[in-house]
Amino acid sequence: MKVLVSVASKHGATKEIGDQVAETLGTALQSLGVDAQVDVRDPEQARNVASYDAAVLGSGIYAGHWLEPARTLVEREAETWQTRPVWLLSSGPLGDPPKPEGEPPEGTRLAELIGAREHRVLSGRLERSSLGRGERLVARVVKAPDGDFRDWAEVDRFAGEVAEALAGG
Repeated sequence: MKVLVSVASKHGATKEIGDQVAETLGTALQSLGVDAQVDVRDPEQARNVASYDAAVLGSGIYAGHWLEPARTLVEREAETWQTRPVWLLSSGPLGDPPKPEGEPPEGTRLAELIGAREHRVLSGRLERSSLGRGERLVARVVKAPDGDFRDWAEVDRFAGEVAEALAGG
């Protein structure tokens, strides 16, 4: 079984989530007796997607939207994704409890477009020091809290649930 993990990340936090999903997914599939190859590709490098049996696709969320490379990958390959088990993830809510609540509308739209098995929303990270001037202004206006709110146990649970679904058929 070949599985693609492809996420778009602007400042690296979502890429780290994607890397963790891929690592946990590969380990979990192996422990479940599934011979699997898990490939991590940036959305711009994800080609020949029809060669994959399943996928986890995602993006960091900015102003309620997926980054263009991830959105383009889902939309460009929608016909293929409709015939494969696919999970989507969005990274972005910040704080404790995470805000904004609920699913980003664009993630929901993309999940419906391809018939994704699930769209999981995971907390993100904001480091103001890594932001450009305009991004810092937006973060201040929306009162986004600074810090790393990623829940690595939740990321591992998500990857484990994907592995169990794939191992079960």
